[in-house]
Amino acid sequence: MTAQFRALSVHMFTATGAVLAMLAMLAAVDEKWDMMFFWLVVAFFVDGVDGPLARKYNVKTYAPQIDGVLLDLIIDYLTYVFIPAFALFKSGLLPNWTGWIMIIIITFTSVLYFADTRMKTKDNSFSGFPGCWNMLVLVLFAIEPNYWLILTLVIALSITMFLPLKFVHPVRTERWRAITLPMALAWTFFAGWAAWVDFHPESWAHWGLVVSSIYLISAGVLQQIIPARSASK
Repeated sequence: MTAQFRALSVHMFTATGAVLAMLAMLAAVDEKWDMMFFWLVVAFFVDGVDGPLARKYNVKTYAPQIDGVLLDLIIDYLTYVFIPAFALFKSGLLPNWTGWIMIIIITFTSVLYFADTRMKTKDNSFSGFPGCWNMLVLVLFAIEPNYWLILTLVIALSITMFLPLKFVHPVRTERWRAITLPMALAWTFFAGWAAWVDFHPESWAHWGLVVSSIYLISAGVLQQIIPARSASK
């Protein structure tokens, strides 16, 4: 297998995210939320794996005809933003005008954020909330909080997109990666399990989702507060 073929295969693997997005959207249109989230969780897994593969097989050198960053951003907008926002709107968790406010805020702020060239920090974290609405919406489906709390979370996270607050990348942020990566894998497991049992209110997966989500959303800010240990001389 040539280096060029391996690199191109990584791009094709990333592109499967578009197929998964379509499957999730079709399920969302039919209000089959468990299947929609199942496909989104699979897409989340693909998104977590394709980056390390792209760096390992040096796609920028051996398959430069395809812009892997642009390909990834297109799929991420569909699976992280567009489909979850649609699902939250159609689910009834945000009634009447609150649903319209939510869907406008999420889609508008997220497309600006995804096009922002400053979205990554020097340590490969994200500057501002990285538009992971798929993760938030799945947790909201699981715990079904009051709609005012949902709207408050949407507005607050949208504002943090444009604030100098750090959010960790589960794979690329080196600091605390020994905790962050297992937490991200745990979140993926709990999310898949919650979707599999159709968000049964007594499922223990809901607690796992809440705990892992709180860590993933707060770890970067905590890193800004807690100074890193200096390397020993």
